[in-house]
Amino acid sequence: MASLIVLGVVALVVLFTLSRGIRIVPQARAGIVERLGRYHRTLDAGLALVVPYVDRVKPLIDLREQVVSFPPQPVITEDNLVIQIDTVIYFQVTDPKAASYEIADYIAAIEQLTVTTLRNVIGGMTLEDTLTSRDQVSAALRHVLDDATGKWGIRVNRVELKAVDPPASIQEAMEKQMRAERDRRAAILTAEGVKQSQILTAEGEKQSAILRAEGRREAQILEAEGQSKAIETVFDAIHRGDADPKLLAYQYLQTLPQIAQGESNKVWIIPSEITQALANLGSALPKPPRPPEPPRE
Repeated sequence: MASLIVLGVVALVVLFTLSRGIRIVPQARAGIVERLGRYHRTLDAGLALVVPYVDRVKPLIDLREQVVSFPPQPVITEDNLVIQIDTVIYFQVTDPKAASYEIADYIAAIEQLTVTTLRNVIGGMTLEDTLTSRDQVSAALRHVLDDATGKWGIRVNRVELKAVDPPASIQEAMEKQMRAERDRRAAILTAEGVKQSQILTAEGEKQSAILRAEGRREAQILEAEGQSKAIETVFDAIHRGDADPKLLAYQYLQTLPQIAQGESNKVWIIPSEITQALANLGSALPKPPRPPEPPRE
């Protein structure tokens, strides 16, 4: 019975020793092996064998890109305003050995380095520049962090400013300024609309007046051409018919009432030919008989 117990204990010790000597490292992970307290090698993903009770595997290090969001930090701008800035850091461990032995806690180190660098960068900028130049601030932070964390075996890929919060009084003043600017732009747009409307209306009235004037001119031209054609026709007919002065005088008298029909004809201008025609017409009429002369005593 005692031998069975001894065999069972030996079997358990062997199994425990084998389990200590076999390590399975997942993908995108790395393990640091220390032999007798000193760095021995780095375990990559897959199956690895270590010497039990001699080698010690430290906690695995994640080699994937990591995202860390830091709480808001108070920063003083160049124009002496205190603003709260939230930052987000995207980094990746590239050298597990350096990340394990060059820095005790690289997350805390990155946070403190971000705070100090952010204060140095923002301290040389005004509030307006800070609000409108986030890309420049992010690029400056990334450059400084990447240089400082390179010896720690860490590569900083991106630095983003998640929020930039000015003081409440400044926010209220900015909102009033933005509201006033929007009102000013609305007033300008309204005035521009009214101006364009008036210009288009004036252009339309101008074009309409031009078209009406052109219409009247064309009508007058056509009417004058018609009258000219009529006069020419009458003139040709008279010459072809070889009218005598008596007929011409009679035609003059018939045309006078037609000339007087126009509403605008307030003054008549009688050509000299009418007088001659009337004289001819008078000579053509039969003369009345003379009254008998009284007898002479």
